[in-house]
Amino acid sequence: MSIGVAILGLGASGDAAARLALEKGEMVYVSDLQTDPGTVGRARDLRALGAGVDLGTHDVARIASAGVVVVSPGIPPRALVLRQLDALGVHPVSEPEFAARYYQGPLIGVTGTNGKTTTAALIAHVMEASGISAALGGNVGTELAPAASALALLDPPPEWYVLELSSFQLAGIRDLTPAIGVVTSLAPDHLDRYDTLEDYYGDKARLFQNASPGSFWVLNAEVEAVRRLPGDAPGVRCWFALDEDRIPGEGRRAPAAFIRDGSLVLRGVRDEPILREDQLPILGRHNTLNALAAALTARLAGASLGGIRQGLQSFRPLPHRMEPVAEEDGVLWVNDSKATNVEATRGALESLRRTVVVILGGKDKGEDYASLAPALGARARAVVLYGAAARRMAKNLVDAGLDPERIVSIGGGFDQAVASARHHALPGDLVLLSPACSSFDAFSDYRARGERFAELVRGGRPVGGVS
Repeated sequence: MSIGVAILGLGASGDAAARLALEKGEMVYVSDLQTDPGTVGRARDLRALGAGVDLGTHDVARIASAGVVVVSPGIPPRALVLRQLDALGVHPVSEPEFAARYYQGPLIGVTGTNGKTTTAALIAHVMEASGISAALGGNVGTELAPAASALALLDPPPEWYVLELSSFQLAGIRDLTPAIGVVTSLAPDHLDRYDTLEDYYGDKARLFQNASPGSFWVLNAEVEAVRRLPGDAPGVRCWFALDEDRIPGEGRRAPAAFIRDGSLVLRGVRDEPILREDQLPILGRHNTLNALAAALTARLAGASLGGIRQGLQSFRPLPHRMEPVAEEDGVLWVNDSKATNVEATRGALESLRRTVVVILGGKDKGEDYASLAPALGARARAVVLYGAAARRMAKNLVDAGLDPERIVSIGGGFDQAVASARHHALPGDLVLLSPACSSFDAFSDYRARGERFAELVRGGRPVGGVS
């Protein structure tokens, strides 16, 4: 019997795609090289629903016979099975591409190096606060929202779909067409997977490949690479920036969002103040940018000004993203474990007004850490470096001008790093875990790292206000 849909990878997105395909009456084949208990359990459940599943191998001939092949983002582009399929002229699509074919409403697609999860969650939250049903999914992580395919099974369908889209997912789109596309930021990342920075940015730019004159693009005017990313793609460019003067001249008449006199302002037919920046419950000026992007996007989607204001004020920090976890003896402890690249950590440091004790380190992804030196020199009382990346990180920072006396620990374990940070923090300080590295030298993922941080920190008073 012929296969309608073949799916490579049986993680959360592969499982969701298989269930969607089965619900739509397709003959489904799924394969995954992994044989861990979680994968075995998902395979058992899908077989019970009628799918064919192979673990420990990929049947290339069977996959190539399918009408549609869906690839999970965890499978690297140079994987043997993908090279074999390419030789046969078979080009898989990503799971969001497959899912969106079944959506019954317009799509908001959010991408960027940093800030995309918070921005996507903010957009959905603000729209719901304005009475517009919005379903959040995609790359946000299963603890926050489901894979894109699960949204296609919602009954009744939402008025809007909001997807966070990674570069890996954008690499596999064909027809996916956002009504509103959002780019939060661009900076070097995933250079362990991409040959060049241009390749990485090229996958991000695929967000625009199906653009039309009716498309809206919500873009960060503070980042030159974002300004260039759309190229000559059609559609209306709608800019957001902390500084109104950063908005490009050609965009002055288009919808925009910015800070003026300490308040978030939306510009449409007229300027509309929303709320003061110090009323936002999320920490850091980079999160102010995320709030501006979300407010502008929601307004384009029909949200009311009152709903936007209510949504921004009621939103709470997402786990492991500038998340205050405790305040003890006048020291605020903040978990930013999701900051797995240099740009994310630099943005976090530059967004804070308090003196910091910062914990950096983890698995070295090959980035240059030198750009952190100015922010550390300006804000850090002490710098704690732990894990596999610590020694190269220390050399990069000192070579870039950071006073070596600021570096108080190099190369210990994670628990030791937290203890060192506690020892050096003074009342009024903020201790920031913002590693600038992946977690895979010591943890299963950034979530496990953040949870361990919170576990080590808590035991004092619960977290209060932030500043």
